[in-house]
Amino acid sequence: MSGHSKWANIKNKKEKTDAQRGKVFTKIGREIAIAVKEGGGPDPVNNSKLRDVIAKAKAANMPNDNINRSIKKAAGEGSSVNYEEITYEGYGPGNMAVIVQVLTDNRNRIAAEMRHIFDKSGGNLGASGCVGWMFDKKGLIVIERGALMDEDEVMMAALDAGAEDFVAQDDAFEVYTSPSDFSAVRESLENAGYTFFSAEVQMIPQNTVNISDKETAEKVERFLDNLDDNDDVQEVFHNAVLPEDD
Repeated sequence: MSGHSKWANIKNKKEKTDAQRGKVFTKIGREIAIAVKEGGGPDPVNNSKLRDVIAKAKAANMPNDNINRSIKKAAGEGSSVNYEEITYEGYGPGNMAVIVQVLTDNRNRIAAEMRHIFDKSGGNLGASGCVGWMFDKKGLIVIERGALMDEDEVMMAALDAGAEDFVAQDDAFEVYTSPSDFSAVRESLENAGYTFFSAEVQMIPQNTVNISDKETAEKVERFLDNLDDNDDVQEVFHNAVLPEDD
């Protein structure tokens, strides 16, 4: 891993999404629908993809009633709604590299909307793979760090479960895994009683771009907000490091 902490970006993202909880739950509901249809049905015992999405939902503080309702809805939908997974890549303000993952029922509409958002920000929507090579696909589990938690104990639990790397931060522990080992590591740590701030497979930048100019930082914030406000957008990964708020 690079020396840059990914938790700062996750924490910033969580603080924003907490104010838009309903939108976040709707997006996770779509992921549940995909997991039920493609992962092996509505029973998480037999569907590892669904178990992973449920863990993500719990980390986002999605109530169990909402989770169960989304699973039942997905199981009863049949072929009435078919979401397509599409990934867009490009450059945003400050020459930041951006990967946007969407779930949509209208490929033409979302393509036009993505192009508009990128163009409006002064960025460029590129071809598939144009920035993907700058990122590594990794499982990232962020464990809430309690005052009495022993760092070595958590690290050994993570590594024994199959984690590739472990990084201790002031308020969290970052556990990195290969995508194929993510489910097993997450379930092992969950069963050990650890509470997660975040648990999902992410595209993690190999290098970062520091955005120090205030005007550019504001453009980046608006750009990311516009992406997040789009109902079809599920995840946004980027390599920009914004200045911390005073």
